[in-house]
Amino acid sequence: MAHAAALPILTAESGLVRYLEEIRRFPMLEPHDEYMLAKRQREHDDRKAAHKLVTSHLRLVAKTAMGYRGYGLPISEVISEGNIGLIQAVKRFEPEKGFRLATYAIWWIRAAIHEYILRSWSLVRLGSTANQKKLFFNLRKAKSKISALEDGDLHPDQVKLIAERLGVNEQDVVDMNRRLGGDVSLNAPVREDGDQGEWQDWLVDEAPDQESQFAEREEADNRRQALHEGLSVLNVRERRIFGARQLIDDPVTLEDLAVEFGVSRERVRQIEVRALEKVKKAVKECVARTQFRRAASQAVDFGPAIRSVAPPMMTCDALRCGTDSSVIKENDMTNTTKLIAKPAAAIDLIGSLAFSAATRSRAQPGPAYQTHGK
Repeated sequence: MAHAAALPILTAESGLVRYLEEIRRFPMLEPHDEYMLAKRQREHDDRKAAHKLVTSHLRLVAKTAMGYRGYGLPISEVISEGNIGLIQAVKRFEPEKGFRLATYAIWWIRAAIHEYILRSWSLVRLGSTANQKKLFFNLRKAKSKISALEDGDLHPDQVKLIAERLGVNEQDVVDMNRRLGGDVSLNAPVREDGDQGEWQDWLVDEAPDQESQFAEREEADNRRQALHEGLSVLNVRERRIFGARQLIDDPVTLEDLAVEFGVSRERVRQIEVRALEKVKKAVKECVARTQFRRAASQAVDFGPAIRSVAPPMMTCDALRCGTDSSVIKENDMTNTTKLIAKPAAAIDLIGSLAFSAATRSRAQPGPAYQTHGK
């Protein structure tokens, strides 16, 4: 521990010159001396030998760290991280391999500095893959070689060239080039004079508002209720055939249903058609009731203020099946069989068709309508 305290201390940028002067006082080691010290450290965990190995290579760390000044981080911190990498290299150095410590330690020094830069560069984690690390530390050099020094996105030809030279994907080049600009606060002003407000003021919330969500849920509930009432009028056999033919992705064939119920294929087809007509009729009635309740609710809410401008209101008699003025015409429902072929879309499509037909019918007053003010 006493030897560790003898190491030069780098406190801040102002002490950098003094630190560089202090590390120059430590002598360089001859190959034989370095080998013997490394063996003592490795075999006997000799801290004094490790101290001499570290201090003799502090200049290597400082020189390596100076190459990373362009990243805008405190050089004192970069040197300190490099020293940590040097210590790790001394612990793992194997002199029997025949290499000098500097050759081995340079990789540990660079790795420690790289980790520090990646960790400190942005609030968003960078360099989680080998390609991202390669891009982060080589993109500036690659851009300077092709004279792409301007800010902003790269030209597609430049992106392709850099990706080929570095052996990475083009999209990775685009993403990393944007990240190299650093973090920008959403509270930063758009313009220096502050007239345009902050960047967060220009963010668009693409999520639907509460009114739209409520309207969509209400419409979906109405369609679901209409389909539920339509299916409730069917008996067990009709519901089985209607569901097997209309409400599943892979409809059951007429022949299979004929075998299941012990009837002919033509009989199954007739039951399917009859069930479809029953569902149409029940959906019409359900939609009409919903429209009437909605119109009545609006009349109660707004009262006399809308009576002078309100369209003709539907009476209860018009809601009943069998009147001369039908709420939905038969030809409006001719494509229902095709529309509900998918189970996920059955509720939406049946309800949508019925509701749109009811809206058109309400705009055409017949004898079953009464007009306010008469």
